[in-house]
Amino acid sequence: MRNWPFFDLSVTTPRLELRLPSLDDLDELADRAAEGIHDAGSMPFAFPWSDTGPAERGRSTLQFHFRTWGELSPAAWNLAFVAVFEGEVVGTQGVQATDFPVTREVLTGSWLGRRFQGRGIGTEMRRAALQFAFAGLGATDAVTSAFEDNHASLSVTAKLGYRDDGTAVHNRQGTRTMLRRFRLTSDDWADQPDVEIHNLAPCLPILGL
Repeated sequence: MRNWPFFDLSVTTPRLELRLPSLDDLDELADRAAEGIHDAGSMPFAFPWSDTGPAERGRSTLQFHFRTWGELSPAAWNLAFVAVFEGEVVGTQGVQATDFPVTREVLTGSWLGRRFQGRGIGTEMRRAALQFAFAGLGATDAVTSAFEDNHASLSVTAKLGYRDDGTAVHNRQGTRTMLRRFRLTSDDWADQPDVEIHNLAPCLPILGL
């Protein structure tokens, strides 16, 4: 699509592909959301969008991605990739920033369909996103956060070499909960030669680069 080159953008690893989704990809991602992401009674997200019925989770997933497309500008953007593993859309991996040409800082966030968890896919999704940020976009910092009881996310963060970056108290559905923040710098990131970035150049001007 000549006026929206993001549909050709992708990041690949030996096991998976991150790509900006087609409408069919989004339909499949909505199915993953409807199937479930986490146990009942737990909440890994600061905004509890998943605390609804299956149909509403699916619709809100579509609407979120539509908003990211409509709101993308050099001043603020969220590249919300879908992750494709063995031919199936299994989750989503976001890389977002505000005033990136100045700050050179990205924030990552993701979720993975419940039946695909526990296979190392989440780690590989984040690894691909970080290589995209550092090697592709020239980021100097990548930040992330997770609630103190989100052990899966904290494990991925530890594996990839982030450093502690403070804490924040958060109101999680009426309960005082500690949010842990982490930072990874380009100096601490080792290049990942098995991660390949495709068709990024036409997207850069739209991102202010």
